[in-house]
Amino acid sequence: MGWDKELEELRHREALAEQMGGADKVARQHGRGKMDARARLAALCDDGTFREIGKIAGRGSYDEDGNLTGVLPAPFLFGKALVNGRPVVATADDFTIRGGAADAGISRKMVQAEKMAHELKLPIIRMIDGTGGGGSVKTLEQIGATYIPAVPGWSDVVKNLDTVPVVALALGPTAGLGAARTVASHYSIMVKGLSQIFAAGPAVVDGLGEAYKSSTDHQQAKEDLGGSVIHTRNGVVDDEVGSEAEAFARARHFLSFMPEHVGQLARRSHCTDPVHRREEALLSLVPRDPKAVYSMRRCMEMVFDQGTVFEIGRMWGRACITALARLDGCPVMVLASDPSYLGGSWEAKTSEKVERFVKLADQFRLPIVHLVDNPGFMIGREAEMAGTIRYGVQAMNAIYKASVPLASVVLRRAYGIAGSAMSNAETYQYRYCWPSGDWGSLPIAGGLEVAYKSELEAADDPAAELEAIRARLDKVTSPFRSAERFNVEDIIDPRDTRPLLCEFASLAWRRLEAES
Repeated sequence: MGWDKELEELRHREALAEQMGGADKVARQHGRGKMDARARLAALCDDGTFREIGKIAGRGSYDEDGNLTGVLPAPFLFGKALVNGRPVVATADDFTIRGGAADAGISRKMVQAEKMAHELKLPIIRMIDGTGGGGSVKTLEQIGATYIPAVPGWSDVVKNLDTVPVVALALGPTAGLGAARTVASHYSIMVKGLSQIFAAGPAVVDGLGEAYKSSTDHQQAKEDLGGSVIHTRNGVVDDEVGSEAEAFARARHFLSFMPEHVGQLARRSHCTDPVHRREEALLSLVPRDPKAVYSMRRCMEMVFDQGTVFEIGRMWGRACITALARLDGCPVMVLASDPSYLGGSWEAKTSEKVERFVKLADQFRLPIVHLVDNPGFMIGREAEMAGTIRYGVQAMNAIYKASVPLASVVLRRAYGIAGSAMSNAETYQYRYCWPSGDWGSLPIAGGLEVAYKSELEAADDPAAELEAIRARLDKVTSPFRSAERFNVEDIIDPRDTRPLLCEFASLAWRRLEAES
């Protein structure tokens, strides 16, 4: 006797699951300009590779004879898939079912997805749309009591942060646990105008009273409270994109730089960009006027393998550019001063950002390249009120604690404590300096009048005396004087930056391979 009847029921239940919240709610999802959960999984993963786990889980309805009449699927989908040909755990909230909130079986499905990632050492991608948490105010009446909150399986979320790459895509209004799941990641994305993140949505916030209310327009209220313009500027989320398709592409791109788990090396790709490429434009990149700015991003495009620079967190902590890139095919983490923002001075947010990405590089064993033009930590009353020195020291500590190889290139300024935070002076300094280098315990130009006050007051022509002092000090502060005393290791022709960094990457990769 075969099992045709049972297989028929299985196919029937699978078909019910594929209906998600029903035709009307799926149409409403599409009408909001959003893809449904199943379409998202198909678009994110390599073609045809998603294998769903727990597809028929949900809340079944039965007639008085115990026959199935319908199933409300669990609003959380997950399974094993391939991304860039490599295995991952792919998950998606289904907003068409109770706005993505929890119902029967959802908590265990989510927990199992998180466990699968760290136990099988697979990257996990979360596509978050809704609360992803438990119930609503009405749930309390159904239960007949309230409870002290707990998040089932949050320890697995924490464990994943320590063991595998975690990517989170906020693809709709995301509140409560959904917001927390977005932030608990190594790389996060919002879609402009489509995604919002908040601890609690506008309706809950408005319930606190008139003083908390924002716009009367619901969509605008969500944007005002937690749109991407807010959270990609404060560092809650790394990047904003213009479409879901772009979000999927960036998630795939990020993972292409990552290993599959901690303890495995990232993959080195075939490089067609000549290692010894020397860009003439680097000679004129740094202007002679010390107050003039230039494009550090242009420098990065000329130095790293062509087309490989993948910037992360462009809209926050803007005094330091953070990116992934490749050198002779080797993936590296890049820190690069941006002299066009605050002159490159690290304020609190920039220091927080540097700390985060140095720790990420160290965790996944990516060598670090630091392109330096830093006049110091930001000064002034606002900087002090923001606790800049605390965040700056935490960034410095991260650099000193990092165990992956680090190479720095000083293009121009390196002053004060921030200047000393550019690399670990207690280890071998794999460092190069351009002839435009300008460094010291503090910028000399700003202290001449104070340091030479008595000489200037005694001079017949104070202005001429000041110029004479400045001319003398220009010779003393020449980068060649530092090199003469081996206070800097090498001054290089800027055109040699790429060949020398490719050499560094090759040696770094050799060491990392020996350790793995």
